[in-house]
Amino acid sequence: MTSFETLRRGLSAALLLSVAAGAQTIQQAETLRRQHRFQDSNNVFQALEKKSPNDPEVKARWGMLFYDTHRQEDEAAKLFSEALELKENYPLALYGLALLAADTYEHKAGDLAKKALEADPKFVPAQELLARLALEDNNNSRATEEAKKALALDPKAVEARAILATIDLLADKKESEWDPKTAEGYETIGHFFTLNRRYEEGIAYLRKAVELDPLLSTARADLGVNLMRLGREKEAYEQLKTCFDNGFLSHAVKNSLMLMDKYKDFETITTPSMVLKLDKKEAELLKPYFESEIQRALTTYEKKYKVKLQQPVQVEVYPNHADFEVRTLGMPGLGALGVTFGYSIAMDSPSGRPPGQFHWASTLWHEMSHVFTLTITGHRVPRWFTEGIAVHEETAVSPEWGDRLGPDEITAIKEKQLLPITELDRGFIHPVRPQQVIVSYFQGGKIVDFITEKWGWDTILAMLKDFGANESTPAVIRKELKIEPEEFDHQFFGWLDTQTKDVVSKFDDWKKSVKLVVDAVGKKDWDTAIKEGVRIRDYYPDYVEDHSVYELLAKAYEEKGDKKAATADLVAYVKRGGRNPDSIQKAAKLLAEAGNKTEAAAVLERLNVIYPLVNPAHRELGSLLLDQGKAAGAIREFHAVVANKPLDPAQAHYDLARAYHLNKEDEKAKDELLAALETAPGFRQAQKLLLELSDEPANPAPVKK
Repeated sequence: MTSFETLRRGLSAALLLSVAAGAQTIQQAETLRRQHRFQDSNNVFQALEKKSPNDPEVKARWGMLFYDTHRQEDEAAKLFSEALELKENYPLALYGLALLAADTYEHKAGDLAKKALEADPKFVPAQELLARLALEDNNNSRATEEAKKALALDPKAVEARAILATIDLLADKKESEWDPKTAEGYETIGHFFTLNRRYEEGIAYLRKAVELDPLLSTARADLGVNLMRLGREKEAYEQLKTCFDNGFLSHAVKNSLMLMDKYKDFETITTPSMVLKLDKKEAELLKPYFESEIQRALTTYEKKYKVKLQQPVQVEVYPNHADFEVRTLGMPGLGALGVTFGYSIAMDSPSGRPPGQFHWASTLWHEMSHVFTLTITGHRVPRWFTEGIAVHEETAVSPEWGDRLGPDEITAIKEKQLLPITELDRGFIHPVRPQQVIVSYFQGGKIVDFITEKWGWDTILAMLKDFGANESTPAVIRKELKIEPEEFDHQFFGWLDTQTKDVVSKFDDWKKSVKLVVDAVGKKDWDTAIKEGVRIRDYYPDYVEDHSVYELLAKAYEEKGDKKAATADLVAYVKRGGRNPDSIQKAAKLLAEAGNKTEAAAVLERLNVIYPLVNPAHRELGSLLLDQGKAAGAIREFHAVVANKPLDPAQAHYDLARAYHLNKEDEKAKDELLAALETAPGFRQAQKLLLELSDEPANPAPVKK
């Protein structure tokens, strides 16, 4: 029996009789809910449902109790659906489902709210929800219109006043005539400041809400989550624990508390410019790579954005993707790889994703750019622009990084589904299709590419300053690009069509033909695979995901004994941004066998920023670098092998000792040799090198005969 069913049916017979004897009413249940006597309210609803099982109002209002007090979405949705089964288009039930959809930024939230208003044109909460949804899309004029419709129905409508106040306050007005001066109103304002990444101000309004109503657990939970996002873990824990102790058991509260309990398992590395948090199980392996890449990004961006950060950037790296998801609760439009909260970044570890699915360094640079764009604008940059810059930066650091032109983007271009620049935020917040978020990231990145190419990077910086002054997207386009937004769309879409027309026009043929290549490889019909693969490979050269033509051709060529051709396709795959660790290692192996050891090492270096958890790759790269006399790189790679539970620890320590010796760090080399001999006392090569490095003859362990 679920917890929901337990609540509904688990009362003792005596308690049910006691509840029923009091002539319970919906009004009494609602009064108890407003008094924060949630269990008492629940008991009344249980009795009411037992008495009137076919009353849609009982079910809908009971669903609102679950939604308001615990954010138990499944239980609430079930009750709302039961109400609609009893009475089609019941307004409160439709509104409840709209709220649930709105909380996860689903496009259907607006449709459900409109349906509730059609059933009851005077239903104020549904009208207020339409205003909220419009403001989430940064459509201030529409949000104002919808909020004033709600006030026309009820001049005291708190949510409507809060939305109008939010519009004023987000525009940096010190006061607003619409200030609701209520806890629920300040909670709404806090929501919008958080949504707009103005976390400090959002926290301030959530504090106001909690001060006015200490039992408003929804606001307290949001306060705790946002404090955690900014690294203020002690107070965050206190706020969330208070929610828990008060019986508010939302997913955000429970999961955030559990996540903070896991922080003891993390190692913290602190420097003047960064605070890096890594799981202790993989900290030794990942630390050199993350430290190096973070510092490289900081140095590059401080020069590029012409700003010096005033505090260290905190980067949290989660090997458990579910833990990372807890850090992103309630945030819309996420690629679900990383997220930035001011000076704090949370992201997946390479181990948190299947091999080849995730380019961790590209994600890090993406998120790090947000730190700079948010800082420059005082967190006032619109979502489309900061995301567009972040996507642009991924390929600016390396053309091999970032996401390629994908099938979803090709479809969107072909079917004219891209949004006007003034509406692009909507694609991140309330997508009409699951793919629209991905497409919006792509479009934002291409817009920044286009502006940079035509107007220059300094124009991007000027636009950031304008957004920091709270200017709107249309105003900034007119000011910096000297054209109307509609003309910008016309020019941009024309530029994008020129860039993509060949791929778009051949995409349907490519889709059909790639299946033929896959089938041919499956049947070991190598000649057909090669003939068809060569024909279509350049139709869509950016495709490096599953069943890429590059990999299929390499397989066919290798089976035919043509290693040179196989190598060429695998190297092309790598340079196009392919991320499959097996294919990358295969390319390096073929290059090394052909004597191209420098290029082989360069290929394996790419794997470190994609999936640095492959010991054979580290050992091979270490050996290649050692042969080239690159001691520092060899030390890094052999250290990674030692740190990553090698199958042969003695060999791993010996290899690291050789690298230290090449770098003239003989004391460290001796330590590694002793570690090797501790594991394998008869390891002759380690014995020999230790003797060579010792000032006096050593007494190696006896060799077993």
